[in-house]
Amino acid sequence: MTARVLLPWTDIELPEGLAAAWYGGGALPADDLSGVEFYVLPYDSGTEPAKLIGRLPSLRVVQSLSAGVETLLPLVPEGVRLANGRGLHDLSVAEHTLALIHASQRDLPRWIAQQATGTWEREHTRSLADSRVLLIGYGSIGHAIERQLVAAEAVVTRVASRARADEDVRGISELPALLPSADIVVLVLPDTPATRGLIGAPELAALPDGALVVNVGRGTAIDTGALLAETSAGRLRAALDVVDPEPLPADHPLWKVPGVILTPHIAGGSASFYPRAKQLVTDQLHRFATGAPLLNLVN
Repeated sequence: MTARVLLPWTDIELPEGLAAAWYGGGALPADDLSGVEFYVLPYDSGTEPAKLIGRLPSLRVVQSLSAGVETLLPLVPEGVRLANGRGLHDLSVAEHTLALIHASQRDLPRWIAQQATGTWEREHTRSLADSRVLLIGYGSIGHAIERQLVAAEAVVTRVASRARADEDVRGISELPALLPSADIVVLVLPDTPATRGLIGAPELAALPDGALVVNVGRGTAIDTGALLAETSAGRLRAALDVVDPEPLPADHPLWKVPGVILTPHIAGGSASFYPRAKQLVTDQLHRFATGAPLLNLVN
């Protein structure tokens, strides 16, 4: 019997026993999708695609291409399996994280502004080498970021929700002791009740003058008001791919704070992502068609 799958791309090679419909995001399709059993959510396409989850009565599997699926969990019916995109974004996010750090440490916005005016003024800058980096969130993406930090000869301290002595990972509860000696803090955290506001006014105040706060996880991990106060005063710097609220309103003062670099939540969407995503989907469909265990199941 042929099973139907709903895919965001038309160039996926289907295994025997599967037939595909296509939905790449935007307005919900008018086609009859009642027989769809496997739904691959379009990536980075807003909230509309998730609305289909509850409208597919034959659904057995939802495949997200994002690593974080906290907003999807309440939408997935009982008995339907949810798989995430763990591993797809690792190198892309790691590249962007290092780009943000290097841009901040080497003061690239300053030199780019000088280029626009033909100004030749020189000054030595900070470096990543020998900097003490707190890497908060040591999952798949955190591990990829660490590899690049170590290659740059930074000194990395791993931090996760709980200590794991066998992996030399410190626990979140140790942050009060760790923050005062950090030159750079990198956050790679999901949006959960435990992580929201994790870095607030007391944690930011504990950082030394001139420290850099980098966020490539979820914006809710940082108290935006507290970060604005510290960066506006010139005591701390920030490099953020994610913020709270998101998108950041055009008139928000954080846009114009010296020492703050903002990118619009694009760390995971580089050219390397799509071939890897298509390969994961192809592998998952073969597993689904043959009854083999699916990868990256989260529920």
